[in-house]
Amino acid sequence: MANATFTPPTPHNEPVLSYAPGSPERAALQAEVDRRSKVKIDAPMWIGGKAVTTKDQRKMTSPQKHDHVLGMAHYGDAKTVKAAIDAALKAKRDWENMPWEDRGAILLKAADLISGPYRARINAATMLGQGKNAYQAEIDAACEFADFLRFNVSYAAQIYKDQPVSSPGVWNRLEYRALEGFVFALTPFNFTAIAGNLPSACALMGNTVVWKCADTQCYSAQVIMEIFMQAGLPAGVINLIHVEGPVAGEVIFKHKDFAGIHFTGSTGVFRHIWQTIGNNLPLYRSYPRIVGETGGKDFVLAHPSADPVVVATALSRGAFEFQGQKCSAASRAYIPENIWPQVKKELLADLAEMKMGDPRDFKNFIGAVIDEKAFDKISGYIDGLKKDKKNVQIIAGGKYDKSKGYFIEPTVAVTKDPKSTTMCEEIFGPVLTIHVYSPNRWMDTLKLVDSTGEYALTGAVISNDRGSIVQAMQVLRHSAGNFYINDKPTGAVVGQQPFGGARGSGTNDKAGSYLNLIRWVSPRTIKETFVPATEHGYPFLG
Repeated sequence: MANATFTPPTPHNEPVLSYAPGSPERAALQAEVDRRSKVKIDAPMWIGGKAVTTKDQRKMTSPQKHDHVLGMAHYGDAKTVKAAIDAALKAKRDWENMPWEDRGAILLKAADLISGPYRARINAATMLGQGKNAYQAEIDAACEFADFLRFNVSYAAQIYKDQPVSSPGVWNRLEYRALEGFVFALTPFNFTAIAGNLPSACALMGNTVVWKCADTQCYSAQVIMEIFMQAGLPAGVINLIHVEGPVAGEVIFKHKDFAGIHFTGSTGVFRHIWQTIGNNLPLYRSYPRIVGETGGKDFVLAHPSADPVVVATALSRGAFEFQGQKCSAASRAYIPENIWPQVKKELLADLAEMKMGDPRDFKNFIGAVIDEKAFDKISGYIDGLKKDKKNVQIIAGGKYDKSKGYFIEPTVAVTKDPKSTTMCEEIFGPVLTIHVYSPNRWMDTLKLVDSTGEYALTGAVISNDRGSIVQAMQVLRHSAGNFYINDKPTGAVVGQQPFGGARGSGTNDKAGSYLNLIRWVSPRTIKETFVPATEHGYPFLG
């Protein structure tokens, strides 16, 4: 047994490659996309290190071309969920007792595989299965995923080094135990990095995991599992299942060894899960850890002093990259009348240059939304905007078509009603609603932003007046867990902007920081007295 205190490699953010014409990374990615487009894969579940196949096989398709079948995903039932739990519990003792630096080494190797030989594979899978363009896939599936793995190892070391002081004759220690039982990771479709981070962050701290990915992310989830296994992850540490949500919940949330959930998804689902866990508390060994990042209705607020070009760029990028399917996407904006004409001109010019289509054509900025359910929901909001002729003017987009793929034009609406539906409700698509306010109502608009909707995930204030920035920081203190000054409200970088929000946006446990990892351990205080007392009395008794 090694007796040294190990320091992991200093983490760094993976450089984002450009994929410019003629670049080697563009050629490699194009070749991998072309190769994958011609083959269909089998997507089994992975339980106890073994591929699990079933007769219930479901098509995996591209959102941009829904008759393009990428392969078949194998779906399980309640017995499958039970088997995954059993596999996780069986692997628990050996994994928890493995030295933390060896657990960390596995994830560091996975990071180097992602940034190296698997880079084109995981990016191509994300493009084909989730509809991201090459750049959006790069910053997500390759860079952010590798960043999570590298920085988490460094944060784990930081946690383990945090020890209490000791008085003379006593040695006080803190042991950071894994949670007692198994952890359930429930991940979304929109970020491959999140899908990989939620189970692996828990595993790094000694937990074993049952992982249910989103149905629309099964394709790239196979690449994630391949990377983990190639990196040397022992069987049963992370068990990937494809099942219906209620089926998984019925088994997992009634299991006595359920220790916690690591979740990213909708606010409604998270609240239901929380309530279910609360109702089942008497069944559990311990109080389960509940960590979740949920919905958002993210804002851009421009001050009358703001540069119109900066505002327009924050809106066009912040609202429409990856079709607005980011938890942090700009969805509501407040623009003062004095700069609105120029902001409108610049924003419409940006949108005119955004080409929409299949991401296999690298010239396309906008792709399809993820599936028919999302398409119908988003188009329904657009129809609602069209009907409100009294308050709403649609100045861009408004069209949609799902005949070949789930395509929705980037849509910008200007509303007179700052409390209207699309200013308050999360849409999760390429729809931006703007309210134009009087420049002399800055403070009133700050209060309006804070009081609109139930979310508090991200927000941006754009201003060239420092006093107004200070005012915004104060009034909007609880309006966003990630607050941006003179920037778009998207693009948090691991190690630089820990991510998460409060109110209806989650538990704010900050993925990409030690704050998240500390939730996946249960500390034990150890006090050792070298020369114990032998008399019960105290001097004051004399």
